[in-house]
Amino acid sequence: HLMESLGVAEADLGLPGAGKRAVEDVTALVEEIARSKLKIKAAAAGRTMVRDIQPIADIVQKTGVPIEVYAFIGSSPIRLFAEDWDVSTLMGHIEDSIKFSVKEGLEYCLVTEDTIRSRPEVLDPLFRKAIDLGATRLCLCDTVGHATPDGIRNLFDWTHSLLRGAGAEHVKLDWHGHNDRGLGVTNAIIAIEAGADRVHGTGLGVGERVGNASIDQILLNLKLLGEWDHDLSDMLMYCQAVSRACHVEIPYNYP
Repeated sequence: HLMESLGVAEADLGLPGAGKRAVEDVTALVEEIARSKLKIKAAAAGRTMVRDIQPIADIVQKTGVPIEVYAFIGSSPIRLFAEDWDVSTLMGHIEDSIKFSVKEGLEYCLVTEDTIRSRPEVLDPLFRKAIDLGATRLCLCDTVGHATPDGIRNLFDWTHSLLRGAGAEHVKLDWHGHNDRGLGVTNAIIAIEAGADRVHGTGLGVGERVGNASIDQILLNLKLLGEWDHDLSDMLMYCQAVSRACHVEIPYNYP
């Protein structure tokens, strides 16, 4: 409810493919969105595997609430090496998961983990395949907080060029960033300037390692820049709620 009041457009509610508890949690959250007639859209994560997306489809069937699929797969050289994958392996996973999602009437975003360090010769066929099969979004990721502003601009320029060349300018672009270099919020703003349709963040930046981009700081900076017209008077209550729920103290000098 606090996220809704701040104007957050969509929430990733969990990963139902993780098991019964995750399915119950996501279902409860979706039901609350419906019961309270919230505008916030529901999303759920999963690997690019049918067995991760099937539970999402089941929740949609049960609740009648649309859920957008954010299906992720590693695409950088280190991940391909660690998993002993090649491009054809990635293409197979993507094809199966998108075809299933489209059949189930689910919107689908392809999330390429560690996009910022992935090679164009890998991303190009993956993106084109996803678009051809019906993906409506691509999520460009800085999974390990490696990116700098120039790298983000280059990545978005390259991806926009690919979309134009493929006649797929209707496909939207997300940005997902982490904060390992202390650039999480800055990079999110740079991504918006570079043409991101949606940027991701977490309350107080809570996340693995040093965390993700802080959604509260992103919103506050957009407000100060005159780019966000929503009322942010519930921001303190939101941050306090995140702190209580996640057992993360708010530093005395938090921005």
